[in-house]
Amino acid sequence: MEALLLAGGKAERLGEAAQGLPKPLVPVAGYPLAEYTVARLVDAGVTRVIVACRGGDEEIFLNALAGLGAEIDVVGEEEPLGRGGGLRLAASRRAERGAVLALNGDEILDVDFGALLADHERGGVAATIVVAQVNSPFGVVDVEDDGTVTGFREAPKLEHWVNSGVYVLGDEALALLPEKGDHEQSTFPQLAGAGRLRAYRHDGVWLTVNTPKDLRRATEFMDAHPDWKPHRQLA
Repeated sequence: MEALLLAGGKAERLGEAAQGLPKPLVPVAGYPLAEYTVARLVDAGVTRVIVACRGGDEEIFLNALAGLGAEIDVVGEEEPLGRGGGLRLAASRRAERGAVLALNGDEILDVDFGALLADHERGGVAATIVVAQVNSPFGVVDVEDDGTVTGFREAPKLEHWVNSGVYVLGDEALALLPEKGDHEQSTFPQLAGAGRLRAYRHDGVWLTVNTPKDLRRATEFMDAHPDWKPHRQLA
């Protein structure tokens, strides 16, 4: 089974905390961020991961993600293609057909990939996206129509669902990926309009690493959960 991994992030908002590395390779509790994702993919039965990265970064990704139990095939973008273009480029290196897992390489989720794939197959759609709820960055004031304040809630979980950057893409969806640009602004709206897009709700762990504060939070989580530690296989 194959998976596509988007790994073109520049880590600009991380600043010096990125140590000059592409964002998916920034260390979190001693391991490259993307290593956690590849290890979970291997546990789910993935045997080949196709990584789309910036041109010139191919070797560093090959070295960083080797030995985790999956073949790593890295393809560099000669020019910035956007996330949709990056997925299309990675998909061009597939050795299989049919539905494929696709993920952002700079986020960590404890999604049950087997259950996700099964849900996609039952749905009979072109693509399935994993959606999650996020907490408000601010405290919330509960206000009645007449202006009466009835309470306060500190950073509650918002009612809306957001795209968490994990997908199952079938051949129909892969064929609609743009050569350049963002699939969330082209492919997915087109599929949604045709009733060919399905959501898979996830209420577990979702760690994003965009800022130094995010990096500290992710490191604290990993330090508190040693069972998430990737295991390299002996040669």
